[in-house]
Amino acid sequence: MQALQPSRKEIIGFFMKRGVLLSQEMLLQLQEGELFEELKKQAQSIPHEVTVLNPAIKALLQSASTSDYNWQEIDKAKTITEKTNGHFEKTISVLLDNKPIPQDIAQNQPNVPIKILYSYNLDAQKREAQDFVDYFTQRYNALSSILRHRIELQGAVSISRLAMKREKESVSIIGMVTDKQVTKNNNHMITVEDPTGSINVMISKNRQDLYDQAKDIVYDEVIGIAGISGDKIVFGTSLYFPDIPALTELKKSPDETYAMFLSDLHVGSNYFLEEDFERFLRWINGETGSDEQKRIAEKIKYIFIIGDLVDGCGVYPEQDKELAIKDIKDQYAECARLLARIPPDKFLIICPGNHDAMRVAEPQLPIYHDFAEPLYQLKNATFVSNPALINIHSSSTFSGFDVLMYHGYSFDYYVAEVESIRNKGGYDRADLIMKFLLQKRHLAPSHSSTLYVPETTHDPHVISRVPDFFISGHIHKSAAANYRNVTLISGSCWQAKTAFQEKIGHHPEPSRVPIVNLQTRSIKIIKFGNEAA
Repeated sequence: MQALQPSRKEIIGFFMKRGVLLSQEMLLQLQEGELFEELKKQAQSIPHEVTVLNPAIKALLQSASTSDYNWQEIDKAKTITEKTNGHFEKTISVLLDNKPIPQDIAQNQPNVPIKILYSYNLDAQKREAQDFVDYFTQRYNALSSILRHRIELQGAVSISRLAMKREKESVSIIGMVTDKQVTKNNNHMITVEDPTGSINVMISKNRQDLYDQAKDIVYDEVIGIAGISGDKIVFGTSLYFPDIPALTELKKSPDETYAMFLSDLHVGSNYFLEEDFERFLRWINGETGSDEQKRIAEKIKYIFIIGDLVDGCGVYPEQDKELAIKDIKDQYAECARLLARIPPDKFLIICPGNHDAMRVAEPQLPIYHDFAEPLYQLKNATFVSNPALINIHSSSTFSGFDVLMYHGYSFDYYVAEVESIRNKGGYDRADLIMKFLLQKRHLAPSHSSTLYVPETTHDPHVISRVPDFFISGHIHKSAAANYRNVTLISGSCWQAKTAFQEKIGHHPEPSRVPIVNLQTRSIKIIKFGNEAA
């Protein structure tokens, strides 16, 4: 008798409970029925490192014992080749011998010290309600996979299995936060869900450290919880966040080279600080400054520009009254004219921001060519999406630095909603916002913190790879800090305080440029404002 054809929901649900996602091609094959029955029998032997099942992975599972393969390298290769439009199948013969990923596969721009590890480039398409479900499912699986590497959560069970636990039994779970309340007794009540169900978790006010942690929990983030089981409730005893490892390596370049970080130029605005930017251009060309400053300017090799190159048009009501250049193409032409004065031996790496001429929903594609054609004529410029992951300064003997670029549109939400950030300086502490997002391993964990495109194959805001640098802009204040050997840098701006900023009490610090010595990882912030004249 022919096997009944399984439903799409049945197939996805079966593998989701095992922490495995399916590619679209694999799902279509499984819907034929017989293959699904075959893989159901093999499901227990699928290694926990396998997070996505596609035809190539399926072939490996069926070809030999799963212990023969270096599954961590296979998963790494799959991620890299997907991000760089490579061919995963071509790496299999190398990976079966447990060899590292070849450089020509891992790096998509050989012999150039800038490698694009991730830049979003998918075409726009129609979105449906199911896409949002798939998007959050992808996020849950990616972050729960990170959490399961913690010793404390390796025994985590699905929420549906809590019903099988005895009262007062120790349990651990991983869930996405769907609700957060303060009870009449002033305890925190947090609701979390996973693909199998939801549960309330109570955090007692008598556990002060835990209670303070719970204050900063935000909607839609994925957390781990250890506690004591009760009747349809868990009494929390510990909270765990995806976070980055405490022992992250502090990489240093073998040679003295510098990187610098600009953001929020806002060319075209009445408030654009052209004189300050002129001082910067004279300095970067070695025309001004002390001998030491001129020496540093000469050794700068990488210049990151983290969004809002122009002020845009129609970004907010009556913006035209605050524009010196009212045509968007003319704004980009002027911006290109200014950037063209930067010496051509310095690499420009540019991502968009919310004022640039493109969709606000993230991930934003690289700046549109049709609006900004003069920028694309700059021979030393590389254009990436927002967010993006870039590797710089690699060589045959040095792996280079991974730089996570994110303009920071979500930052406003966390300044308003996270008590510890708000109480310790808010907009004046970009470093606290960035540290918070690294701990969540997500650039915009709450649904309403930014506009986004619900990608069904991955969540572009998940920080799956720990960077060496996390750089941002948006809030118009420069900042630099270190968190677990990740250097956090927020660019300044080149725009004076606007009427809107005055109204909301925002105090920008324009014309300041963070510069990093890649050999020592030391940071200087050079001021090009009136005080530098």
